[in-house]
Amino acid sequence: MLSIILNLLGIRPYLDASGINYESLFLFCLVWGTGGAFISLWISKWMAKSMYGVQIIDRSSHMGWLVNTIHEYARRANLEKMPEVGIYESPEMNAFATGPSKNNAMVAVSTGLLHKMSREEVEGVVGHEVAHIANGDMVTMTLLQGVMNAFVMFFARIVAHLIDSFLRGDREGGGLGFFGYIMTVFFFEAVFGLIGQMVTSYFSRHREFRADKGGARFAGREKMIAALEALHKDYAWVAQKKQEGQLASLQISSKSKFLQLLSTHPPLEVRIKALRGF
Repeated sequence: MLSIILNLLGIRPYLDASGINYESLFLFCLVWGTGGAFISLWISKWMAKSMYGVQIIDRSSHMGWLVNTIHEYARRANLEKMPEVGIYESPEMNAFATGPSKNNAMVAVSTGLLHKMSREEVEGVVGHEVAHIANGDMVTMTLLQGVMNAFVMFFARIVAHLIDSFLRGDREGGGLGFFGYIMTVFFFEAVFGLIGQMVTSYFSRHREFRADKGGARFAGREKMIAALEALHKDYAWVAQKKQEGQLASLQISSKSKFLQLLSTHPPLEVRIKALRGF
């Protein structure tokens, strides 16, 4: 599909005998970088249902109160179309919102979260997810990720070309060679991709604070705080069990400052403190 788009736009190979065509390269990277991201967004609901086995429920089911709660929050958020509501089997306390647009979204909740949390805490969690939908976070993050992908591809190929040209000099042949060029591109895509991940993670952490505030508006601040405190207690218990097991020997720690730069969610204690001051 993306190759067809490139042909329709008349985008030609960016490398030729005269060197690198920066305009063609940028358009090539933009189509591939953003195109893949938006295709993933387009099929995100289908992927979630397939991967997690999400079962869509309605108001007539035994979990009708959950559907009513989410739809009530959606109305408060002025969504034109109510999001689908689903449940999937998992012992972990988790919930997520996905979908290609505000009016074509889904909120899915794990059985582990429903079993371990009180109804009030669940209401805080789904309020947070509805806020993600209302804020357009799925589209915003996809656009940001697509732009980051494009720039990573763009600069990795420029650096690889400069290295190839430097090694070749004025000689015919030489340089990195075909496979050397490909491996160099892959290497710099990994390096620049890591930097890009720090940028997208920063914006992701910012949107979590916004969604917490939205959840507090929809469900009530105390319910939102109670939900985060329940998650914090559960994660602390899981972390303790891991330290008592094999993972302890690997010295895995979420307190690493570098790993915090790559984290898509702020620490729960920081989110709780921010909500108390909201």
